[in-house]
Amino acid sequence: MSRHVAIVTDSTAYLPQQAMERHGITAVPLTVVLGDRALEEGTEVSARSVAQALQRRTSVTTSRPSPATFAAAYRAAAEAGADGIVSLHLSAEISGTYDAAVLAAREAPVPVRVVDTGMVAMALGFCALSAAETVGTGGTLDEAVAAAEKRAEATSAYFYVDTLDYLRRGGRIGAAQAMLGSALAVKPLLQLDGGRIELLEKVRTASKAIARLEELVVERAGVSSVDIAVHHLDAEARAEQLAERLRQRVPGLAELHVSEVGAVIGAHTGPGLLGAVISPRA
Repeated sequence: MSRHVAIVTDSTAYLPQQAMERHGITAVPLTVVLGDRALEEGTEVSARSVAQALQRRTSVTTSRPSPATFAAAYRAAAEAGADGIVSLHLSAEISGTYDAAVLAAREAPVPVRVVDTGMVAMALGFCALSAAETVGTGGTLDEAVAAAEKRAEATSAYFYVDTLDYLRRGGRIGAAQAMLGSALAVKPLLQLDGGRIELLEKVRTASKAIARLEELVVERAGVSSVDIAVHHLDAEARAEQLAERLRQRVPGLAELHVSEVGAVIGAHTGPGLLGAVISPRA
């Protein structure tokens, strides 16, 4: 029966804890390495710690969960009564997390459908929520996968960073794009496109870049029912101000989440990140 379909994602979905508990969603943690210390995202290291480490120029890297970690999560779901699992993860273009999940799924005690959403942060989180809501209303394993994939297809993510240097260091954006973004001290706006982080526009100042980010969100949201998430790293005031303006300007706004990104995404974007996820409801 559909109530036995479990939903697994990873820690970069940045779902509110209350939503995860309500829908029974499990998040497998990625790892952040600060200097010589390997720490689990969500339990052992905070985004603020990562921001401070980056500002001190401490070495910060990230790594995917091991297949064994996924295998343990799948076994736990099966032991709790699941006879099928939907495993939804951040873009395979920017992490090996999907590959690790695929390896573990081959040996799982129940069928596991692993999905590369091409998303990250709440763009991934909204996909997990759609899958969980489908299961909660009687949907099957295949229907939950279809709901997540449909949500991913409709979802957009834009973000502003103070510098592309952190993305370049982590290999999440090409050196040529990083150099272009640094030319003439312009401020970069980026988007998720085909699962990759791509330079969208170059704006002359931070204030103009954030104003342009707002316009992109309003244009993309339109007037239909839409969920929005505003993310930041060490930029809470900016995030709250943007969220308040979006509440006033998006007529079809259903839910709006404001949160600081976790340590993994923070390690690659650096302090000052301001992002927005626009996810229309079906």
